[in-house]
Amino acid sequence: MAFDSLTDKLQNVFKKLKSKGMLTEADVKEAMKEVKRALLEADVNFKVVKQFINSVSERAVGEEVLKGLNPGQMVIKIVKEEMDKLMGSETTELKLLPSNEVTVIMMCGLQGAGKTTTVAKLAGKFKNKGKKPLLVACDIYRPAAIKQLEINGEKVGVPVFTMGDGHKPVNIAKAAIEHASKNGINLVFIDTAGRLHVDEDMMAELQEIKENVAVTYTLLTVDAMTGQDAVNVATTFNEKIGIDGVVLTKLDGDTRGGAALSIKAVTGKPILYAGMGEKLEDLEQFHPSRMASRILGMGDVESLIEKAQSAIDEEKAKEMEQKMRKASFDFNDFLEQMEQMEKMGGIGDMLSMLPGFSSNKQLKNVEIDDDAMKMPKAIIQSMTMKERTNPDIINPSRKKRIADGAGVQIADVNRLLKQFEQSKKMMKQMSGMFGGKKRGGFKLPFGF
Repeated sequence: MAFDSLTDKLQNVFKKLKSKGMLTEADVKEAMKEVKRALLEADVNFKVVKQFINSVSERAVGEEVLKGLNPGQMVIKIVKEEMDKLMGSETTELKLLPSNEVTVIMMCGLQGAGKTTTVAKLAGKFKNKGKKPLLVACDIYRPAAIKQLEINGEKVGVPVFTMGDGHKPVNIAKAAIEHASKNGINLVFIDTAGRLHVDEDMMAELQEIKENVAVTYTLLTVDAMTGQDAVNVATTFNEKIGIDGVVLTKLDGDTRGGAALSIKAVTGKPILYAGMGEKLEDLEQFHPSRMASRILGMGDVESLIEKAQSAIDEEKAKEMEQKMRKASFDFNDFLEQMEQMEKMGGIGDMLSMLPGFSSNKQLKNVEIDDDAMKMPKAIIQSMTMKERTNPDIINPSRKKRIADGAGVQIADVNRLLKQFEQSKKMMKQMSGMFGGKKRGGFKLPFGF
């Protein structure tokens, strides 16, 4: 999971601090040495690390902290506040033009950073907020780039404007904005070409588009897993063409976190979104304070609640509550609950947002297989609607047909049927315990 290595090291430092009844200046100095080492190993920019350590140390050695009732906790609080500042403190929103005008967002980045997928993710997000987006295919060099954009556009329900690969990108962009103005489209995403490395031709092409098109925002997509290189790329793009913000991709696969901690401090440009997976919905708005909490092992309950709210339909939750009370839910409901869990990112992702998860070695050592839901889903999808609503009719011959359709053994079907019956009994008991109360403005699936 993201930041695992850095989080573990910082947790060890904090554990030592909290174990001391009183802190001396030497204790703080020793702790800061370890924090510095952890940040450098996480590939955080060395100038950023130096400034960060100085800021924390200056505040932490004050008399008020060292002689406080809980000095260790106060030092951790200071680290959290300084880390917030490092990543920008405030969450930065893209302020779009009024709906009767066209907001133009130019996406740029190197090849392999996930730019074309990210632009579709962004368009899908804004479409769900009531905007009318258009994707523009200006990557005329990379084989299948246009096709990839069209496929992703179709998945998120956003149209793609393309003129093939026989026109200059600047002319495609101009034609796309004219098309948008005539067709009531108020948000245009220009997917520009990437290169294997920064070169003059690439920069000249981006500058030409900016000179001929009224670009509202220029966003750079960078790969978090490249660490310090991501910061260098962001710096170069900002110097050459000027960027308004960064989208950090593959953050779920970066166990170090250096790019997330360095980009804002080095470039002065905010991280706007973070890619947390390969699915088109796996793009989160970047909240510096929440990210600092995750890095420090404090969890991120706010993001977990937001995920649940977006994944769970309130009306369906009420219907499910009634079914749970009567133990009348069926395999259709079971399937729906699994799909809602998947929308929330899976069990592993949810647990990582809970406070204390990263510091609990027993929990962390448990292998969580988010693919475990694939088999039961396949089995349910191989059932007829009649079998889903009335599992009692599933006799041996039906079990064989379901097993063959799902590509599993009959024993797997039997196991799922048994688990389902046990779940029904458990849900009936739990519904009485919870009394149908909401938690945090939503209801968690299956009593989680």
